[in-house]
Amino acid sequence: MTSSVIEKKIKTNGIWLNVAEKGDKEGPLVLLLHGFPETWYSWRHQIDFLSSKGYHVVAPDLRGYADSDSPPSHESYTVSHLVADVIGLLDHYGTAQAFVAGHDWGAIIGWCMCLFRPDRVKGYISLSVPYTPRDPKLKPSDFFKSFGDGLYISQFQKPGRAEAAFAKHDCLTVMKKFLLMTRTDYVVAPPGTEIIDHLEIPSTIPDWITEEEIQVYADKFQRSGFTGPLNYYRAMDLNWEILAPWQDSKILVPTKFIAGDKDIGNEGPNGTIEYVKGEMFKSAVPNLEVVVIEDGHHFIQQEKSQQVSQEILCFLNKLSKSE
Repeated sequence: MTSSVIEKKIKTNGIWLNVAEKGDKEGPLVLLLHGFPETWYSWRHQIDFLSSKGYHVVAPDLRGYADSDSPPSHESYTVSHLVADVIGLLDHYGTAQAFVAGHDWGAIIGWCMCLFRPDRVKGYISLSVPYTPRDPKLKPSDFFKSFGDGLYISQFQKPGRAEAAFAKHDCLTVMKKFLLMTRTDYVVAPPGTEIIDHLEIPSTIPDWITEEEIQVYADKFQRSGFTGPLNYYRAMDLNWEILAPWQDSKILVPTKFIAGDKDIGNEGPNGTIEYVKGEMFKSAVPNLEVVVIEDGHHFIQQEKSQQVSQEILCFLNKLSKSE
């Protein structure tokens, strides 16, 4: 495991979160929010790097994951709950404003933090998932239906369905199928097929991760299960309702967006990369810097760890100097 990281439980927003922490506690706080299906460990490279540069780095296991509490109902996984969890961490550390970085679902939490409490975010780094303005007429579940039942998000909606499909495989296999994915489409399984059965494992493990590192994740999910993480997807329509008051709001926090050019959903004229390079994204996030990493896939902070760490540090240092 990452050397000299301290793990501890912090009470926030009525639950206990497990938090990994490293660095000078007098240094600027950097909060790292992981995605699906991961834990704080997905930030291990950035934790070591940023803490060595004078930053106080904190990376929680998010609600529902690993060693943090996992409320049973999907209604406890809305962006209101998730942002409140994170604000509680800032309160615990006595920090008025922090730098925040989020990947995948962690990125969604970060975007909502910038909407709900921009006063608490000094600068924001989003990995893989851009901010997309809310469609006032289309619920997420209705949008995803257009992809058919094979879309992974659609298959995650019904309680118990994905859990049962995952359970047919050992946790190490499930982790490999997700973490080593190199697809650039929207990840849709053929009719009558569960997405976890459809995903393939490469013949060799890439050099950016080891079997032992994948096992770290597998051990955590073996104990915690997948219902908590899947509940994030089951709360998407609730999030859409919650976000109605912020309709047409812009993200005004200084922001850097980082993604690989081979991320999930990048294929085609309506792909994510076209969106992040376009005017709509820049209009919604006026104070924006976009970095696209060549030959980068979805789990970018692990696959391209040095480049991502340097991009984050450059952004933090720039904002620190402008104060």
